[in-house]
Amino acid sequence: MKHLPFRIAVLSFAVLVFSLAASAQTLYTFPETDKTVTPVYTFINTATKTLDMTMYEFVDTKAQADLIALAKKGVVVRVILDQNLELSSNTPAFNALTAGGVQCHWANPTYSATHQKTITVDGASSLIMTLNLTSEYYSETRDFAILDTNQANVAAIEKTFNADFTNTAITPSKADSLIWSPTDSSTDLQAIINAATHTLTVENEEMSDSAIVTDLENAAKRGVTVKVIMTNDDNTYATEFNALKAAGVQVVTYKDSSSILYIHAKVILADFSYSGAQILFVGSENFSVASLTKNRELGRTMSTVSILDSMNVTLTADFAGGTPWVTT
Repeated sequence: MKHLPFRIAVLSFAVLVFSLAASAQTLYTFPETDKTVTPVYTFINTATKTLDMTMYEFVDTKAQADLIALAKKGVVVRVILDQNLELSSNTPAFNALTAGGVQCHWANPTYSATHQKTITVDGASSLIMTLNLTSEYYSETRDFAILDTNQANVAAIEKTFNADFTNTAITPSKADSLIWSPTDSSTDLQAIINAATHTLTVENEEMSDSAIVTDLENAAKRGVTVKVIMTNDDNTYATEFNALKAAGVQVVTYKDSSSILYIHAKVILADFSYSGAQILFVGSENFSVASLTKNRELGRTMSTVSILDSMNVTLTADFAGGTPWVTT
């Protein structure tokens, strides 16, 4: 992932909490005003018994020190780190964590990459993130995290973690609202796009999966207002952007060479404000064949009104701040 420093400060948006008798969800929006990931650090330090983390890229000395401190207190800390694409980046953390009493495991090489970004504390709550724990990028990237206490979801995440920690084959459970790669994310994300009847707003780092691109084009052609917000990284997706625009999709981008914001989030907001139809996806899945069909990835859907309202505020601002794509 390539980034360049901010030229204009990006304001954070409020964290909204919505509580139900059975579960609670909290949305965190990054970057925060302190240009760090304070809610993630805070969550890590709530662990009293266990902490299980799956992370694609881990280059954060504060989070690393926090995990070691927990292990020294007697918390059972287990960490899965990607080795297929991020071995060199993750090796210093792997070695330091292991020396500090954390149980570390190199991710299953069966996957093209383990791109999932999840932390589960005490078997009771899981933080499902679009961001990696890489402090170099905290100040400049648009990312989100969902704190989930839905017990069916948390149990499914833990069961999959236990299998992945031992390289055991598993078909993860969707539980209440989970979307996993490589098992079902392609089908599930296409279903969200294809079910939209009014609006679709998308943020993603990649746009190379032809089925997703075609579905977004078809949504625009059937009258859905489709907006795509991305970073334009050296015109990598110019062909896809041209096709989307030709179909009626509104595409805006942030230049990687002069960016006020790097779009790293993976979000779909469908039919916002339409009662009974609106739905939000937040997760680690990029719109690429590898991410959807070969990687270990995790995201979840939700329709909590306060969370969708907050997400819409952020996406609306991001769309307004981008530059409309000009066909090349």
